[in-house]
Amino acid sequence: MTSSRRTAVPRVLLTVSGTIDPHVRRQVVDGVRPRPDYLVLADAMSADILDCAAARAGAGRLGRLIERLAGAHALVAWTCFRRRARYDAIVTDGEQVGLPLALLWRSRHQGATAHVMIAHILSVPKKRYLVRLFGLGRRIDAIVVYSSWQERFVTRDLGFPAERVLRSPFMVDTAFFTPGQTAPASDGEPMVATAGLERRDYETLVAAARQSAARVVIAAASNWSKRTDTTPGLELPANVEVRSLSFVPLRQLYADARFVVMPLEDVEFQAGVTTILEAMAMGKPVVCSRTRGQTDIVVDGVTGVYVPPGDANALRNAMAQLLADPQRVRVMGEAARQYVERDCDVEVYAKELTSFVAGAIASRQPARASSTA
Repeated sequence: MTSSRRTAVPRVLLTVSGTIDPHVRRQVVDGVRPRPDYLVLADAMSADILDCAAARAGAGRLGRLIERLAGAHALVAWTCFRRRARYDAIVTDGEQVGLPLALLWRSRHQGATAHVMIAHILSVPKKRYLVRLFGLGRRIDAIVVYSSWQERFVTRDLGFPAERVLRSPFMVDTAFFTPGQTAPASDGEPMVATAGLERRDYETLVAAARQSAARVVIAAASNWSKRTDTTPGLELPANVEVRSLSFVPLRQLYADARFVVMPLEDVEFQAGVTTILEAMAMGKPVVCSRTRGQTDIVVDGVTGVYVPPGDANALRNAMAQLLADPQRVRVMGEAARQYVERDCDVEVYAKELTSFVAGAIASRQPARASSTA
C-alpha cells in the first residue's frame, strides 16, 4: 500500500492570494492576457487551486469569524490547514498565507504533508520577528525566493538550510509578450516607456525626463500591487504622459518604446520584476535602478543598464546614451529576449518549481510511511 502511494501522482494544493477571474482561461485562449503563473503551475503539478473566493465559499461560521478578525489571507491559511491531510504538499504563493499556515502547523514533522512557501520579502521587521519568535522555519519544508538578497537573508539571518531554499528567476509568458505579436508604431518620435506601481520612483524619472529628447509614457497600473499611483502629485513636463493600460495595449506600449525604464526605490526585494521581464520578452533593454533587491535580472551592458537609485542625472544620461545608439539598443534587446526565453519563461519556471516541490514531498516520505503503516 505504501509503495503504490509513493508512485502515485502527488496531490498538491496551490494557494492564490486573491480572487481568480472565472473567465481567465478564456481570456488566455482569446489572446487578451498572458498565462498567469498559477494556472501554469497548477497544470504542471496537477494541483488544486485555492483562492480567497473558494476559501470563503467553504468557510462556515468559524471561517467567517477568522476572516473578519484576521483577513482573507488568514482564512486561506486556515482552510489549507483544515484540508492538509488530503494533500502531499501545500504550496503557498506568498508569506501572507504561508506564515499564518506555519503558525497553525506545530512543527515541520507534524503529519506527512509538505509545506512549500514562496517568499517575496521576509526581511521586513514584523515578518522577521514573527519567524524568529515562533520558530516558523521549523514548520516550513522549503522556501522559494526571487532575489539573491532575499536568499542571503533567509539562509544567513533566519538560518534556513540552503538545501531547502530555491532561488528562482521570476516568470513571464514569452508567448504573449513577444515581438512577433505586435508591430511597433513608426511615427519617428522616440518614446521611452515604464509601467507598474510597486515601489516605483516616478519622481526621479520625471526629473530625468525634463531634459530628455524622448516622449516618456508611464503606464501607472498594476494587476496585483496595492500601491497607489504617485504620479498625480507630480508636476509633469509636456513630454511625459500617464496612462492606465490593460495587457494588450501594454504590450503595444513596449513594442513602440525604444527601451523601458524601471525607476525604483532602494528596496530589498524584486520590485519591478514583472515589468522588467515583460519588456525584455518584447526585445527591449531596461534602464533599471540598482537596488538591493533588484540585481539578478538585468545584466549591466548586456541586457540593460543600471543606474543608482534616486539619481536623476545618471538616469537622464543613461537614457540619452541609449537614444543616441539604436544599434546598441537592438543588440541588447535581442540578448534580453534570449535570456527570458531560456531562464524566465513561465513554463520553465513551472517545471523548476514542480521539481522542487517533488523534492519536498520526497523528504516527507518517512512521515508518510509511518502514517500509512
